Amino acid sequence: MRKIRMGMIGGGIGAFIGDVHRKAAALDGQIELVCGAFSSDPAKSKESGKGLFLAPERCYGSWQEMIAAEAKLPADVRMDFVAIVTPNFMHFAPAKAALEAGFDVMSDKPATFDLAEAKELAALVKKTGCLYGLTHTYTGYPMVKQLREMIAAGKLGKIRKVVVEYPQGWLATSLEKSGQKQADWRTNPKLAGASCCMGDIGSHAENLAEYVTGLHISEVAADLNTFVDGRLLDDDGNVLIRFANGAKGILHASQISVGEENNLNIRVYGETGGAEWHQIEPNTLQIQYLDKPTEIWRTGHGYNGDFAKANSRTPPGHPEGYLEAFANLYRNFAGQIRAKLEKREPSAAELDVPTIEEGVRGMAFIEAVVASSAKNAAWVKLD
Repeated sequence: MRKIRMGMIGGGIGAFIGDVHRKAAALDGQIELVCGAFSSDPAKSKESGKGLFLAPERCYGSWQEMIAAEAKLPADVRMDFVAIVTPNFMHFAPAKAALEAGFDVMSDKPATFDLAEAKELAALVKKTGCLYGLTHTYTGYPMVKQLREMIAAGKLGKIRKVVVEYPQGWLATSLEKSGQKQADWRTNPKLAGASCCMGDIGSHAENLAEYVTGLHISEVAADLNTFVDGRLLDDDGNVLIRFANGAKGILHASQISVGEENNLNIRVYGETGGAEWHQIEPNTLQIQYLDKPTEIWRTGHGYNGDFAKANSRTPPGHPEGYLEAFANLYRNFAGQIRAKLEKREPSAAELDVPTIEEGVRGMAFIEAVVASSAKNAAWVKLD
């Protein structure tokens, strides 16, 4: 019995998402950070590690050095897995190197810079037998899991329509010109890839829609927009969706919706019922029916399903927030690693983490949306 040992690539001084990953990984006391290559600048990487109280010899100047050095350490010392928290263009190479060295990987989303890289990574995950997790945070909320369970059990009947929205307002001006780091790389096609808005938050909306319904998107018709003058990538978009089972959907994502903070929400309509969940009020799930009163489901109650219970930490009335949802992914992933170490099959709760399959589907969605918009919103199949 011991903690699962984590290494980190990216997330150095001044980084946002790296700190979120560290807090989430530490929340349940199952994981400890033991090493890292926190920046492409060796001095900054080592200074970041010092600030995290890591042993100086395990604060590496590059991710290549870290993976090579950790692989040479005794099994009872080296990291068990690596968390990759870099901008999009730096996801693939360290993930590939880590997998080839026998290390499990937890990566920030999207999985890679483009679809070709995602497919190559998927083949490598299969070949090596290593674990790969993807931090689609919003699948970690208890009421999201409750909705998924209810839909899978047929509580809403056959799904007909899905409406998922993700408006933000933080890029309503040319923030990237001020030197703001998060805006700078997300709007740069050399660092972010083919899309800003759809790649950054539209992929979260796509993943949430597929996760709760259990359905796969087969085709999209998209209209991407760039409203801020001089910006090179999209900052807004609207997508019509066709699901494989015949259901239809609407996905709206925007980063120029002034006044919006992080207003992710989803509505699902089946033959006999409907459902609604809002990330800004994550403890509440609303279910409505054809022939009986609307139900309000809340986090933390004994009437919740097994997966919602397994991912709830606090008594009713205490918000289960962003860090807790993020932490659920890390805890469940750590459970998979522990199962491997103990030579047992992981539980269903431990397996409840986005995988490389979701990573490939996310990249296929982004590329199909970009291709569709370039063809004046023509229907494009996901590859």
